[in-house]
Amino acid sequence: MRTDCGCGCGGDTTRTSAFVRPRFFAGQLLTEDDLSLLVDYMTAKGRLHNRSLSGPGVICGLGVSCDPCGGGTVAVHPGHALDCAGNDIVVSCTEQVDVRALVQEQRVSGHGVDCQEPCDDDGARRYGLFVRYQELPVEPVAPYATEEPCPSPGCVPSRVQEGFRFLVKGGDFEDHRHNPGTQLLAGIGNLVRADQARSRDRRLGHYVDALFAASAGTGRTFRFDASDAKRYAAALAWLSENAGGEGALPPATAREMTEHVRALASAVARFDTYDANGQGQLKKQYQDLASVQDARRTLGSACDRLRGIDEEATWPDPLRRSIARAVVTETAARVVPENGDPDAQLEVRLIAQGTPLSHALRVEFRADLSLIREWLLGRLEQSPGLTDCTLRKNVAAVDVPPLLPPPPPDSVETATIAELQQIAEAAAELSVAVRRFVTDAACATLNPPCGDCTDTDVLLAYVELKGCDVVRICSATREQVLPGGSAYGEWLPKLYRLRELAERLCCEPPPCHRKPELPSQGPVPRPYVEGLLDDWPRTGDLEEMLSLLLTRAPGETPPKALHEQVYTTPSEVTDSMQELAMVRTQVADLNAALEGLRAQLGNAQQQVSQVAEQLPERLGPRLEELEGAPHGDDAPRGGDAPQGDDAQSTEPAPTAEPAKAPAKPPAKRTRSSRTRKPGETP
Repeated sequence: MRTDCGCGCGGDTTRTSAFVRPRFFAGQLLTEDDLSLLVDYMTAKGRLHNRSLSGPGVICGLGVSCDPCGGGTVAVHPGHALDCAGNDIVVSCTEQVDVRALVQEQRVSGHGVDCQEPCDDDGARRYGLFVRYQELPVEPVAPYATEEPCPSPGCVPSRVQEGFRFLVKGGDFEDHRHNPGTQLLAGIGNLVRADQARSRDRRLGHYVDALFAASAGTGRTFRFDASDAKRYAAALAWLSENAGGEGALPPATAREMTEHVRALASAVARFDTYDANGQGQLKKQYQDLASVQDARRTLGSACDRLRGIDEEATWPDPLRRSIARAVVTETAARVVPENGDPDAQLEVRLIAQGTPLSHALRVEFRADLSLIREWLLGRLEQSPGLTDCTLRKNVAAVDVPPLLPPPPPDSVETATIAELQQIAEAAAELSVAVRRFVTDAACATLNPPCGDCTDTDVLLAYVELKGCDVVRICSATREQVLPGGSAYGEWLPKLYRLRELAERLCCEPPPCHRKPELPSQGPVPRPYVEGLLDDWPRTGDLEEMLSLLLTRAPGETPPKALHEQVYTTPSEVTDSMQELAMVRTQVADLNAALEGLRAQLGNAQQQVSQVAEQLPERLGPRLEELEGAPHGDDAPRGGDAPQGDDAQSTEPAPTAEPAKAPAKPPAKRTRSSRTRKPGETP
């Protein structure tokens, strides 16, 4: 047997790297090494079975009771225990244990000095009474003379006696029992950060299909059916009764009003995606739509009331608070106006699906995608036992849109198709990656690791001392050897259900996201997203598996969380990222301005073409006039007197007045130097 895979720092190891047993044959020269190897082999195999199949703890007996005469002594009754190294600890008869002396010994070993104060008068103190396996070499004999160059001097022990000793400890003690949640936490890391990433993933999940449908269905109507008409009538009736009035809204009423605003705005937005003829047909089919203008005014009143609520009290969850704020902002900007907002087709189509997306919410979505991606990459680098080999490469290849600075309050800046598609693509890919990673981490817990320990002491009882006397003993919470050992035994009742869930989750093809399929013609049939502002339930096989692993059963030990080092981004990096985000925003604004100029240039070219087509018709009569008019030498000079009737109607003037322009063109024209009369001022 070899145990050469220890920590390399001395001491004993509870693991065995390889087992080697002796092989005997005729004529073999047997030495003490051969016989010792046989003993070591059998002993190591027995200890391996003890720690792997049974685990540490008390098997039977070893009860601790008060001494009949009182004082600082307790009685430990016969019993059998296993330590975490697999050693058998057998107490064959009742032992009287002086707890007071053990406390004094513990203090001396801890302080390095004997203070001669075995008793405390400042109240009761609690200690753990432990038993420790130890070996004693006994029965020394004198060895026969050998040819060894350095023979052992004197007598050598010929036996090893397995025994034990008692000791006390204060404070927290190592618990060797295995909880599967410990291994899950080793994979997903800190629960707060994991829940933060998964909550943002769930919020994006409500918007992914709506973003794909809005960006792909531009210029298409969203089907308005009987369910939309029913939602329209119910929400309008509730808001007509409750949207008016003054005073602060209670949080419950504000939440209900926001949900009705979202429902009514969705129905009106679907109505706005139709053209005039389509809207007329809808009004004939659903008579309640005749009051659509009243519905817009009612929505405006409701939005005004919702702007004055205490948002933090109404929506304690910041993720839902942002959605509720987007409901109010987008409804007031896109639906409340008389004819809606024809310049914000993407936003109207998102409202029609019940998923309003404001400028501020788009900025949050970008930050959420970056957070989820960084969390996944960090966990994939640190998680042990990863089995989804292509996951990290897939996550690293996700194109996450860059971060943007927070917009001004109530900003109504519209989105572009490219932006929505980029957010939707990244959200769909990261959502699949999150599910793959969490499933992989949950399935790995069903294969418990072999335990290793540094503390081989077995807890027998908690002993409470007051002064020098034992006043109370508690043995109920000590470790017990369970069927299946410490790796499986404690959570054996969960194991059968976990195995059933694993058959449906683990070893299956990785999940994938499928974009919503839109018909090539006719209105787009998109459902209204229910429960967007409610508590998002965690359902499904994966969530049940996580709940079983992390929720403590009665009497179960809690999972051991890992203490991770938190890395903070330097301020120089964050400032640079903000500056880069501002530059990207300016570039986006310049691109938008360039597109506007291109559109204006196209309109100007179209107008020039129209004018060019009309010019020959307008200039024909004018050219004939100009051709028949006198010019050059035929034009009268400043000194010539007019003849006939012109002499009576013309008054002399020191400077000849220019000839009157024809009455038809309204604008004045200036003659060129070649056609200007002599003496006429330019």
